[in-house]
Formats: sequence, structure tokens, C-alpha cells
Amino acid sequence: MLRMRKRLPIALSLLWLHLPAQTPPDEPRFTGDGQLMRPDNYREWIYLSSGLGMTYGPIDSAAAPSSGRFDNVFVAPVAYKAFLQTGSWPDKTIFALEIRYSASKGSINDGGHYQEGFAGLEIHLKDAERFPTKWAFFEFGGSQKTAKPFPANSSCQTCHAKNGAVDETFVQFYPTLIPVAKAKGTFKP
Repeated sequence: MLRMRKRLPIALSLLWLHLPAQTPPDEPRFTGDGQLMRPDNYREWIYLSSGLGMTYGPIDSAAAPSSGRFDNVFVAPVAYKAFLQTGSWPDKTIFALEIRYSASKGSINDGGHYQEGFAGLEIHLKDAERFPTKWAFFEFGGSQKTAKPFPANSSCQTCHAKNGAVDETFVQFYPTLIPVAKAKGTFKP
């Protein structure tokens, strides 16, 4: 019996060494063919900001909805903590842009806009080993569970590379992070 007790911890230790490594829940996960798996827990991440009806191109007033859509931006907690310390985004940073429809009439609301149904999810991911431009964009519609990266010359990639305030990200729209980036000297006006 005593021998058995001595061997059991050794056996458990050896078993632990052979367990497959799991990706932490807030790091990107990919399928075998290189598609990003949807991070379903993004609403548990750090909320950065919301925009209403924002666009980065010319507005076609005839085609634009009158109430616009809400953009809610979240970032993985480990990346947020690193940003607060350094003013830069570490490799494997994931941003989630959740797009929701807006409404102005409902329940007791008589003015303004509130968020309604899910319209889409876009991911902005930094992975220097996987992407030649370091960053890539992905779009998840409806219940889509995987997505291929946009081409490196996509309008999202080009616009972020040209206009991102910090490392190709739109920190200029995240009011709580602007002072951090300025203090760390990483903010590009």
C-alpha cells in the first residue's frame, strides 16, 4: 500500500505531461485550414467604447439608415492589461467589434436610440507569425463559427494602417485609452 501511494503522484505527474496544451480562452484559435474560430466569450472582455452610425468613407445619404448601427468594441483582458503598462498591443491581441441594430421607438423610449438585435461581428487580430502585416481582419455573420482573414490589401487593413492612432488600432475612439497612449508616447495624432 505504501508503494502504491508513492507511485500515484509520479503517475499523475507523468499523465499531466502528456495532456494536450490548450489555448487560453482569450487567445486566437484556428482551424486546420487557417480559419479563425469565433471567440464566443468576447462580451466578457474589456469594453472599450461604442459608436453610433460611424463610417470611415463617404456617406450615401439615400442608402444610409436614419438611425445607424451601434458598434461596441471589446478587447481581450490580457491585451488590455499589457496596453495599460506599455501603451502598445502585444502579439495575439484580439479586438471584437460587435455591430447591433439601433431603434428609437419601443417600450417607454420617446427619444434617442438604443441597441437591438445582432447585426455582425468583426475581429481585428494581431499575430506577427501568421500575418505578414501583423494584423488581420475577420468577419462573422449571424451564427458563423469560423472565418477566413480579409486580404492583406483590404480596405479595413489599409485604413487602419494609415489612420490607426496606436499600432494600426483606432485608439483615438477609445477615450479611456488615449491618455495611456499619450503618456507612454505611442499615440499617433
